[in-house]
Amino acid sequence: MRFPRILSAAAQRKLKAHLQRGGLVAYPTESCYGLGCLPERPAALKRLIRLKKRPQYKGLIVIGDDTGRLLPLLETLPPERQAELAAIWPAPKTFLLRVRPSVSPLLRGKGRSKLAVRVPAHSGARRLCRMLDTPLVSTSCNRAGKRVCKTEREVRRQFGRQVWVVGGQIGKQKTPSQIIDGDTGLRLR
Repeated sequence: MRFPRILSAAAQRKLKAHLQRGGLVAYPTESCYGLGCLPERPAALKRLIRLKKRPQYKGLIVIGDDTGRLLPLLETLPPERQAELAAIWPAPKTFLLRVRPSVSPLLRGKGRSKLAVRVPAHSGARRLCRMLDTPLVSTSCNRAGKRVCKTEREVRRQFGRQVWVVGGQIGKQKTPSQIIDGDTGLRLR
């Protein structure tokens, strides 16, 4: 089974440079390919939103290889809350947590004070964040209203050369990750 292909050192450097320039990447996650970019690059966020034809007010999910990778985006979490999340993740559970004011509204959604974050159950997606040494935006790889991409071939058919594709197999999850409000525990999806 292929979880994202192991990239050569040269390919890793090229992918990092691509993302630093505001490029987009598609990669396997738990239930489909994810479409992402660096969360601190506003031009990349705008490009991703335009490419997907997604409303800007919705906000995006950010993934990391561990809880610590996500903390710089969030308001300070008490150590016991960090421990709770570390015990839950990795899992197909996305939590809406209070975000630092400096985080772009393009990422959190216009007028929102929380950010959707996850440490994915897909080992390849975690490995990609670890390899790149950064969290990544992770939204379903599809144009709004269209079927999600579940294979590398579908990604290339729908987006062509507009995204860098890290090939591999998606996980066995049949549905998107749950979304849970981190303050109330209410399941939103």
